[in-house]
Amino acid sequence: MSQNTRTDDGGSEGAPERSEQRPGRRRRWLRWTAILLVVAVGAWLAVRDTSPVGHFTSAEGHQEYVRAYERAMEDLPEPDATLDLRTDYGVVRVYRFDGAAPEKAPLVFLPGRSSASPVLAGNLASLLEIRTVYTVDLLGEPGASIQTRPIRDGADQARWLHQALAELPESTVHLLGLSIGGWSAMNLAIRKPDTLASVIALDPAMTFADMPLETMVRSIPASVGWFPKSWRDQFNSWTAGGAPVEDVAVADMIETGMRHYSMKLPAPRRFSSERLETVDLPVLAIIAGESVMHDSGEAARRAEDTLSRATVVTYEDASHAINGEYPEEIAADIDEFLDDAD
Repeated sequence: MSQNTRTDDGGSEGAPERSEQRPGRRRRWLRWTAILLVVAVGAWLAVRDTSPVGHFTSAEGHQEYVRAYERAMEDLPEPDATLDLRTDYGVVRVYRFDGAAPEKAPLVFLPGRSSASPVLAGNLASLLEIRTVYTVDLLGEPGASIQTRPIRDGADQARWLHQALAELPESTVHLLGLSIGGWSAMNLAIRKPDTLASVIALDPAMTFADMPLETMVRSIPASVGWFPKSWRDQFNSWTAGGAPVEDVAVADMIETGMRHYSMKLPAPRRFSSERLETVDLPVLAIIAGESVMHDSGEAARRAEDTLSRATVVTYEDASHAINGEYPEEIAADIDEFLDDAD
């Protein structure tokens, strides 16, 4: 004998009735879920970025970036030459600043992620007392370089950089990389080292140690262009040891690039010990003791253990913005290193 339960309208709701209604409700729920899924996928397909190369997402965004870039370039002296070097992967913007010892191999600077040549502004004067300096806007990053072909892996990364360096008048250079630029420098030293006299890596990311989970998590909202500007400013300040970034020309340039440029680059992968051991070049690794990009102790130890011709220096109080915090000390260490590397 089944037991019925009285409903509000005076009817009865028994177990058999519920079992008959449940499939109908389930079908309606599945139908609406399917409709919503189709709408969501359609909306994603309508707005997704399908370009295989890095690019600015709008003409207005590009114009805003150019204004920020030009303001940041005002902190540099007038370049002695502006070069647009053609490679299989696009046109690479390079600036030359004439410095000391023009008969010796120059320094070629590679900036960090979402950055460009102006990030070297605080270092250039002291470096020019040592050598002529070239600065490179990385291909596939915000800047004045223009990517035209997909860069799919580390081999492609090395190939375009090697092609660009081969177009310089000097047969060999000392490659100076900051953050992801340090990774790019070591990637070239591993894969195509014939244009290199040495490598200098300033707190290189994903090179000698993995990126901490906290840094990866914090970087996600900062990398979404339509999220608030304050989120990117907070991330950039955090990586710089809490230094203010508002109303700083180079920081504004970086934030504008993060907001308006869509990168299509492969994620850098940390090099294996076996690959690092193949590098037969002098390498100066300057590690920031307070860096959020890696465990600085692990990075220093691994550089010493794997590189046969390494000089490893740790600046204990430096953040990942090491180049702006210790420009004179970096120049002195580079000068001493180059005396032996030439």
